[in-house]
Amino acid sequence: MSMAEKLKISSQGKGLPLVFIHGWGLNSAVWQPSVKALKNNFEVITVDLPGFGENIGQTLSPYSLREVAKLVQEAVAKPAVYVGWSLGGLVASEIALAFPQQVKALVTVASSPCFVERESWSGIKPDVLALFHQQLAEDTAKTINNFLKIQAMGSPHLRHDIKLLRELVMQFSMPTKSTLDESLRLLETVDQRENLQHIVMPFLRLYGKLDGLVPRKAIKSISQLSPQSDVVIFEQASHAPFISHPEEFHQALLAWLSPLFG
Repeated sequence: MSMAEKLKISSQGKGLPLVFIHGWGLNSAVWQPSVKALKNNFEVITVDLPGFGENIGQTLSPYSLREVAKLVQEAVAKPAVYVGWSLGGLVASEIALAFPQQVKALVTVASSPCFVERESWSGIKPDVLALFHQQLAEDTAKTINNFLKIQAMGSPHLRHDIKLLRELVMQFSMPTKSTLDESLRLLETVDQRENLQHIVMPFLRLYGKLDGLVPRKAIKSISQLSPQSDVVIFEQASHAPFISHPEEFHQALLAWLSPLFG
């Protein structure tokens, strides 16, 4: 991707800017219900990561977290509240660490500073991600479908959630296999655990109690690494609380933002 090209972003509404960053394999369309719910009170900005959604043509090699973070904040180009889901949480956290003057507050959703299980750290088993790489080589669309199922697992309305996620995401073309492979590698390799203590702005972490990708044990460990952060756990939600429990999700976000930004 040439540096002259900026990532495309979409903006609706006026007020405090909230930037929403999607997770692996999906795109900014997952935030459409949130845009609708929040655009009367905020400027709601959604961004597709390089190689995804509206930025499908803007590929990045190597697909490094630092480079993705740089491109996203350059496209937004003003201080904002960053809300990152899953892999998007790593990107939002990286922006908060590398460009703190651009981040008024940080919100991560169903995210972890280290997604993969390590010694005395709960996470996704490495062979699960290895299997994804293998499946990507065989059938990209099927892999994304399987991933959607994993995201909704544990949700009390699993089929509704998968259907909604699929309908939203399929508005855009599928990312290429190499984009999916390289961005999946971020989930496998990034480890921000040591850096969480350096996050200086207000920091909110939102989780689903039934999430299969960010285990409950990890939530506890992350709280120890980042004692200054605030935590909300949605009892009935899994990996996509803004899809399964949008009202509770938006309420929690508003309740946290209001005292900070009036």
